[in-house]
Order: sequence, then structure tokens, then C-alpha cells
Amino acid sequence: MNSSTIRNIITLLFLSIIWGSSFILIKKGLLAFAPDHVGTLRITFAYLVLLPVALKYLRKYFREYWWKFLLLGLVSNLIPAILFALAETGLSSSVTGILNSLTPIFTLIVGGLFFSITFEKKKILGLTLGLIGSIILTFVGSAGSLGNFNYYVIYVLIATICYGFGGNMVKSFFPKLNSLIFTSLAVFFVGPISIFYLILTNAYQSLNHEYAYSSLFYIFVLGAIGTAAALVIFNKLIQNTSAVFASTVTYLIPIAAVFWGILDGEVLYPAHAVGTLFIISGVYFVNKNR
Repeated sequence: MNSSTIRNIITLLFLSIIWGSSFILIKKGLLAFAPDHVGTLRITFAYLVLLPVALKYLRKYFREYWWKFLLLGLVSNLIPAILFALAETGLSSSVTGILNSLTPIFTLIVGGLFFSITFEKKKILGLTLGLIGSIILTFVGSAGSLGNFNYYVIYVLIATICYGFGGNMVKSFFPKLNSLIFTSLAVFFVGPISIFYLILTNAYQSLNHEYAYSSLFYIFVLGAIGTAAALVIFNKLIQNTSAVFASTVTYLIPIAAVFWGILDGEVLYPAHAVGTLFIISGVYFVNKNR
């Protein structure tokens, strides 16, 4: 194993810790703020952190890439940020983190359908296992038995599909552009949208909530570290490896997500473990021999 491979693996582990913590931070943000405000505040903080870099390079890359930056910002940042917050109004942070593991599967599907990535037939087993796992988690009730369909899972599925598009777009649109530059510019184009939405919907009224400032701190950490810093690292990893390899960070994200969830009093049942096993097995087969 060469030094480059070791460095990529360490980066993967580091990202898993950061993003695995995102789901409990979202949960804490929801104590005082509505889900749409949690998502847009998250992007707003990331925008403010990355703004100096974006302004430095905006003129140089605007004409050639502006629509790609906007599209990437919407698909990889703003839309998923809101969807995950919406999901956690009906799902535990642990289960949301587990379902996020579907990202590599949708990265492969999107790559095969829209980005001319070879879609090998032997990967069908992985796709099937992953989808079975998500279906199991969809029907796990509050007591741990299989019950009614939980529609909040749909939010996570759409978000992971967005991530699938985003990962392939990075590899296709920005193969050589510095990850810090295009990440900051992608967030730059959706940051003002988030700020305008917060003003339009009177998000400031939530500051009267007793948990407002602690929730705001959690969302700041989520935006500044879990979004801004982590996206730069993630996009660089995609450039150094592949969209599918980088998305395997979701192998490890559930470990951190479940750890924080249990510490916060969340309960996982045997059915959750079965669904998780199917999803992780599916991701394994999707990435086998890659």
C-alpha cells in the first residue's frame, strides 16, 4: 500500500467522523429552528466561512463555470441540507445516518445513467441489497417491529440521489480545478439564496426560543466544519480517486452517527441492524474491485 493510498484512507476516516456527527448536530439545531431554517442556516454559515476564497477567484472562473457552480451548489449543498433536516423531524439521527450510506449506490446509478460510467451487471447484487436495506429501515416502527411506511425516509433517499449527482458532477466538471476554489464558489452561489429565504420567512423569530443560541451554535459547527471544511476535503478526495471511492465514506458515517445517537438516548432495534447490514453489504458489492 503506497503513501498516496494511505493518505486517502486517512482522509476517508476523518471525513466519516465529521459527517457522522452531522446528524446529531441537525437534531440539536431542530430544537429551536424549523427544518428549512436549519438547512439554510447551515449553508449560510458555510457561505460566510468560504466567502473570502470565493471572492478571490470569482472573476477568474465566473464566465466559464458559473452555471456549473450554481448547479453543484444546489444539488450537493442546499437541497440535501434542507432534506436531511426535514427527514430528522420523523427519523432518529442514527437511522438518518445509516440511510445516508446509500450515497455510493446512487452515485453508481447516476454515473451509469447520466455520466457514461460503465454500469457492470455484477453490481446489480449490490444495488439490490442496498435497496432491500432501505426498505427494511423504512418500515421499522417506534417499538422496533415492522409497521407502516415511514415517509420521512423519502427525504433521505432524494438527498442521497442529489449527492450521487453531485459526486459525478465534481469528477466530470472540475477534474483539475482546486477543490477549495470550486467548493467555495458552489456555496457562494447558493449562500445568498439561503440568506434571502431566511429573511423572507422571518427565521429570526426563532431566536426567542429557549434553546435558540445553543441550537444556533450547533448549526454553525454543522455549516463551518461539517459543510464548508468537509466539502473541500471530500471534493479533493474525489479528484484524487473517484466519485465512488470518495462516497464510500458512508461505510463509516453510520458508526459515528449511531454512536452520537445512542449517547443522546436514541434506541436501535434488531431490525435496524438487519437493514444496516443489507445497506453496507450493498455498498461493498457496488465498490468491489474498484
